[in-house]
Amino acid sequence: MIAAAPTRDIYISFFMFTTDLRPADAAYQKVIIEHIRQLRALGYAGFEFPIAPTHDADREAEVASYAALRRAIDDAGFADVRLTTNVGATRTYDPSSPYPEQRKEALSYLKSRVDITAALGGEIMMGPIVLPYGVYPVTDFGEGIWSDALQDALVDRYGAARPILDALGRHAAEKNVKLAIEPITHWETPGPNTLAQLISFLADVPSRQVGVCIDSAHEVLDGAGPAVFSEQVHRLAADGRLHYVQVSPPDRGDLRRSWIPWSDFLRPILKAYSGPIAVEIFNAIPAFVGSLRLTRRKFWIPGEDTPDSRHPDAYTIAAQALAATREQLHQLSAEGRDGAISTRGGHHGG
Repeated sequence: MIAAAPTRDIYISFFMFTTDLRPADAAYQKVIIEHIRQLRALGYAGFEFPIAPTHDADREAEVASYAALRRAIDDAGFADVRLTTNVGATRTYDPSSPYPEQRKEALSYLKSRVDITAALGGEIMMGPIVLPYGVYPVTDFGEGIWSDALQDALVDRYGAARPILDALGRHAAEKNVKLAIEPITHWETPGPNTLAQLISFLADVPSRQVGVCIDSAHEVLDGAGPAVFSEQVHRLAADGRLHYVQVSPPDRGDLRRSWIPWSDFLRPILKAYSGPIAVEIFNAIPAFVGSLRLTRRKFWIPGEDTPDSRHPDAYTIAAQALAATREQLHQLSAEGRDGAISTRGGHHGG
């Protein structure tokens, strides 16, 4: 018998506030902790932390700074807060590069991100870590490569990345961190854009520590439809590669006022996955307005922006997103009282 109320852990991404936690900045640590305080009061169980890309950094010092941030969070009374991390490959640290030395540097960089995740107490590192996010290939003459030519070019890129991701998976296993690769819509990155492409990529990556993050926004935009999606979820779960799930509106904005096919998306996931579900909202902060061409208003951030009673603030949007997600879980829980769907969550987020 299923519990009357879902107990699944729901997280929220800090993309609502920032893309850079600035862990060595003691003053900003207090800002992060205040966001945690407010969001925990709303009912969020944990948080997805973006790990900003850095170049030529002292990696040991960088990991130590995130460990210090975790201690500050614990000391503030939030030792039970669960964290995941959001990490992307970059133009410099590219696992799919044709150049062996660059792939070696990419592996070292991504290992440091696994180490940061572990230092934060997290057990899941998710994100676009196969190809650099938002970096579209071009010819020697600066012309874009698209369609058939792009898919043909990606064959070699994926082949180059597989051994790097497998090695990263072995390192992640030592740190008790799962890698959840996110297929990102074609509007944002060249590939992998779909679950089908990612499943094909993973077929030749032996480490089961390397798996998948499923995001509702990308499925709506680039997915193959409900029937195929259900089969893909089942296959990933059976293969031990369904590591993380996000609910996000197609416009990455106000989740409550968006068009998400909740039932078709969540029903197969809840049958196969017991981990946290993360709300991902991209606020109109400076890092996103240009890169994502955001035309909607910013959800103003208390303590940072001038209050504006005419428009909702970030905490209000977060509260509404949590309520909407819980409502959908309740509805699916009622459908699944015969035991087909379990909403009882496990501790998978650190």
